[in-house]
Amino acid sequence: MESQGYLKLIMWQKSMELVEFSYALIRMLPVSESECLGSQMRRAVVSIPSNIAEGYTRYGAGEYTRFLKIALGSCAELETQLQICVRTCLLTEDAVCKAADLLVEIKRMLNASIRTLRRKK
Repeated sequence: MESQGYLKLIMWQKSMELVEFSYALIRMLPVSESECLGSQMRRAVVSIPSNIAEGYTRYGAGEYTRFLKIALGSCAELETQLQICVRTCLLTEDAVCKAADLLVEIKRMLNASIRTLRRKK
């Protein structure tokens, strides 16, 4: 695998799109929540493409799978944080809809990649 081949991965590209959109959502949060919840959201969303990239550059399917699972966990974190924003009326459901849709798409791709890599072991 070439070191920057992950740039061509659709799941990496989609997760970078999610980063951009999530940062826009975080800017919509009240200042009081931007430091705490916003900070957690930034860490979770940045972790997704970062782990995809790091796993891709590791040797072997086992290592790559491990990093994809971490990215999947970060998806769940961000999904939860977005739900917290909606349930506490910090953001509207309409505002988080695109991020939620991207998360569903990215989780599907991560799960499919994990299944494929398991078969290669």
